[in-house]
Amino acid sequence: MKQKMKRTGVGCVFAAALAGLPAMAVAEPSATGPQAAAPAVSDVVKGMQEDFLKLKFGMFIHYNLETYKGVQWVAGYHSPADFNPGGPVDTDAWADAAKSAGMKYAVLTVKHVSGFCLWDSKYTTYDVMNPDCPYQQDLVAQFIKSFKSRGLKVGLYYCWRHPGFAAEFKVLPPECDPATHNLEQQIEFQKKQITELIDKYPDAFFIWNDGLDPGIMTAEQAKAFLRGFGRDVLAASNWWDWGKKGTPFADIAVKELEQLPDTNTAPGETCWCLEQGWFWGKGARPKTAQQVVDLLTTANGRHSNFLLNVGPDQQGRFEPESVKVLAEVGKLLQPKTTGKP
Repeated sequence: MKQKMKRTGVGCVFAAALAGLPAMAVAEPSATGPQAAAPAVSDVVKGMQEDFLKLKFGMFIHYNLETYKGVQWVAGYHSPADFNPGGPVDTDAWADAAKSAGMKYAVLTVKHVSGFCLWDSKYTTYDVMNPDCPYQQDLVAQFIKSFKSRGLKVGLYYCWRHPGFAAEFKVLPPECDPATHNLEQQIEFQKKQITELIDKYPDAFFIWNDGLDPGIMTAEQAKAFLRGFGRDVLAASNWWDWGKKGTPFADIAVKELEQLPDTNTAPGETCWCLEQGWFWGKGARPKTAQQVVDLLTTANGRHSNFLLNVGPDQQGRFEPESVKVLAEVGKLLQPKTTGKP
């Protein structure tokens, strides 16, 4: 494996192109990566789905360059210097807030539409360890350590670049810029990054794939990839087509901002925002604790977990009012005790 090139900013990728240098080659997949053939659906997968539904309640954490650009989807490439919380992000506080709400797992946006990676990826320098990024810490490892230490399970969100994205939404790092790489090259690059995440973070039990649907690969191809790791990992897949959300594609059917139908029998997950957007915005105000409990109860009654998003601010902190609501949710969910007769 070639050592990844370090650079002083995104601009040098474009400078290389202008100089007529060849595009960066996509590295070979690791020996532990996906195999060609899809194994049959096993009792192991069914068991993982059943165990997943027992978790019932989780925290979604949308935190990436979008947080610093004030948008839900980043357009174009921005400097890694923009990812600057001004000091260490207190991921322990995230985990404490999740624990107080009675949550059992959490999912972090390790690569969203910006293409920026919150771990030190060997396939790109567009990540937290870029020389221009002030953070210089593996935020994914931090996240996992904090939640695992509190007995919570962890999942990793990865956004695929779907053909439906407009050209200004790059989604992939500059080393696989969609302007210069075709769909097949993009898919291979993304497979390598997800394999890297699985290999690098063995405590992650769950990969949350955004935009992975037949526009990228067939369900058979996706399952071959997702079942081909050296260990068993659960996978959700959120369709690009809004009307298809909640339709099974991988292991878990995903619904955004809507409940699954009351006739649902597929292992599911309903995703909702505590505040007004997925990523933090000024003036964010949370739902009430009772609203959260009502949504959770409905989701669980429809063969579905409830994944509630909380957006850290530009210092990597949850809004105090949101933290308060999460603690109130936990109190509402505690079993009521009766006094002695």
